[in-house]
This record gives sequence, structure tokens and C-alpha cells, in this order.
Amino acid sequence: MNASARDMWRSRPRYGERVLQGLFFLSATLSIFVTFGIAWIMLSESVAFFRRPEVSLLDFFTDTQWTPLFAEKHFGIVVLASATLLITMIALAVALPTGLLTAIFLSEYASERVRRVVKPFLEILAGVPTVVYGYFALTFVTPLLKKFIPVIATFNSLSAGLVMGIMLIPMVASLSEDAIYAVPQSLREAAYALGVTKREVVTGVVIPAALSGIVASFILAMSRAIGETMIVTIAAGQNPRLTLNPFVPVETMTAYIVQVSLGDTPHGSLEYQTLFAVGATLFIFTFALNLFSHWFVRRYRERYE
Repeated sequence: MNASARDMWRSRPRYGERVLQGLFFLSATLSIFVTFGIAWIMLSESVAFFRRPEVSLLDFFTDTQWTPLFAEKHFGIVVLASATLLITMIALAVALPTGLLTAIFLSEYASERVRRVVKPFLEILAGVPTVVYGYFALTFVTPLLKKFIPVIATFNSLSAGLVMGIMLIPMVASLSEDAIYAVPQSLREAAYALGVTKREVVTGVVIPAALSGIVASFILAMSRAIGETMIVTIAAGQNPRLTLNPFVPVETMTAYIVQVSLGDTPHGSLEYQTLFAVGATLFIFTFALNLFSHWFVRRYRERYE
């Protein structure tokens, strides 16, 4: 093909590419509009909730009781938030070290044969429905814990947090392994040339170089734990109380949303509007975590040429 024919070929209109570009643009625009639509609905209903005379913004953040479905109504979101954070911390205490150690093992120590065996098991663990995890916590983990902790209740934070941590392990392991694998091999070889051990290479070179990706996986796991619904609804109970005792039933923000969404609450009522107030609080939590993750990755990301 001569130069003129090649130029003519390049100048031809490529309608397929334009159609794909238009579809990609519409998809991105739709996701933005959906996000703004969700935020607008939650904001408008939350404003209507706080405009009610029996609701105080100060009490919403400081009251130590949450009883909007009772005759004596209290609206202390700290009760639901504390239960959510308690279960999240238990889950992260399980998922973060286990997932990170799994990622290090798969990336730095495991042979190709072992990696081919372990990887599918992690993927299967990630594909288990959360409702199955919830009943697993209620019917297996809680009775097992009762053998060692007789005072533990049937519904409790500990079993829900432990099983949620198991659910988060594949996410942390997969994302952390991707970050560790992206570290150039030349950095490892340079460290080995200095005579250091493999453990020192992993802890002193590889992990610091992949820190931004690892922290991003941690924050993503935390966001996932805060927004988890079925495990806490089934295993943690629906008893709103302000406590740090992991052996008693509690109610998280997502569990309360499930309770109100069962269909017995009249539309437009005070109880109905509490759903959006709790949802807005949950949205702010996860949105703040995502913003922090984005900032941290951009701030501490290592660039290799």
C-alpha cells in the first residue's frame, strides 16, 4: 500500500469507533446521574426528616438511644454507628492480616502449582452469597463460640464480625497481591544484590513499594464491611444498644434499613424517613472512605519508569 492510499485509509470515517465512544460516554454519564439521583433522594428525605418538630439535629448525633419504632422515640444515630464500627473492626482484625499474609505468600513465596490451587479457592470464597455467610455465622460460628464463651448471646457482634472478616479475605488478598505483583522485579534483584534475605526484601522493599495499593485494599474492605447487610442482619440481631460488648445483640445501620424496608412502615411517615437519614449517614461514611483512599493512592503511589 502506497503513501496516498494509506493516508486515504486513515482519513476514512470510522463509524464503529464513534459509536463505541458514544456508548462509553453515555455509560459514564449515566453512572454520574444515578449517583447524583441517589444522593438527591437521600438528601431531600433527610431534610424532611430533620424538619420534623420531634427531631433534633443535636440529638441525632448525641443521643445514646435509637428507638424511632417505639412509643417513646429517640433518634441517636451513634447507637447504630457504634454497632456498625464494632463489627467492622472485628472483621478488619480478621481480614487485613490474613489477606495481606495470603497476598505476600502467593506473590513472593508460593510456587506456580500452589498458586494455581489457592487462587481458585479464594475466588470461590469471594463468590459465596452473603446470606449464606449470615446463616453460617448464626448456625455454626455462634454455637461454636458458645462452647468457649457461655455468656455469648445467640445474636452477637463477634460471630458476625468474624464471618464478615472471612468474607473480606479474598478482596484484601487479591487487591494486595495485584499491588505487590506490580512492584518491578529490578527492585527485588537490587536488594538481593546487597546480600539481604528474602524476608528483608519483602518487608523492607516490596511492601513499602506497594503500600499505596495495599492501603487502598484495606480501605475498600472497610467500606465493604460498613455497607454489609445480610451477615449483620442475620447474625448480629436487631437490638439497638450503645455498647462495645461483642457478646450481646446489636443493630447496625444496614440492619435497621432492612427492618424498615420490610413493607410495614407507611410511606412518608417519620419511621419511613429515618431510613433515608440512616442511609445518608452510611453514604457519608463510605464516601469519605473512598475519598481518603483516592487521596492516599495519589499521594503515595510509586511511579516506575
